[in-house]
Amino acid sequence: MEKREIVRPARAGSVESNDLLVIISPADDLSIDISSEVSLQYGDDIKKVIEETLKKFGVEKAQIKIEDKGALDFTIRARVEAAILRGSK
Repeated sequence: MEKREIVRPARAGSVESNDLLVIISPADDLSIDISSEVSLQYGDDIKKVIEETLKKFGVEKAQIKIEDKGALDFTIRARVEAAILRGSK
């Protein structure tokens, strides 16, 4: 897949139960901020899924804020992917 550059702020998802809100913005480096009700148990797993999705799309520079409400891996991937596609060229 081609390398994508984040050129505008974008969001995907919601703060409903079993979902997450992803906000992605342009940045000079990569920063991932995760707020999760289950971060003690699953924080590392959530970050890994996010990083894998960013790598899949070649995103190297972005500011990403995540507000997780217990989303499963497939939901995390889908929301991050949607935010990348909405915010990139």
